[in-house]
Amino acid sequence: MKVMINKILALLMAFFMLVSTVSWTVEKHFCFGSVIDIAFFHEAETCGMEIPLLNDTTDLIKDFNSCCSDEIISVQGQDQLSISYDDLSFGQQHFLVAFTSYYLNLFQPREQRYVPHADYPPPILVKDIHILDQVFLI
Repeated sequence: MKVMINKILALLMAFFMLVSTVSWTVEKHFCFGSVIDIAFFHEAETCGMEIPLLNDTTDLIKDFNSCCSDEIISVQGQDQLSISYDDLSFGQQHFLVAFTSYYLNLFQPREQRYVPHADYPPPILVKDIHILDQVFLI
């Protein structure tokens, strides 16, 4: 049970690390107020009713009311995850070294004692002689 909980927590932490470090972009394209396309990580497909680019000589009408609109939602991820060993205080360094050495020693094989009579079975007791003879140590 404990091993399963550790595995689940490790997977959750890895997932949260992935989600927090990746930049997310969601782009939506609306045409006449309804959603035409939603895209993750790239540009949304358009409906084909956009105004073509005009020459530089012609002026654009600034108050042009287009039927299409785009909505972009962007979430920036973390990019400052590298922690150098020098940024840690002395107490944190001491704890890190102690924890690492203790953790690595968990995987060392333990010494097994030699038991000389491990391969020999004990004799079968037919009768308990001490009880039959009523000999007891006091």
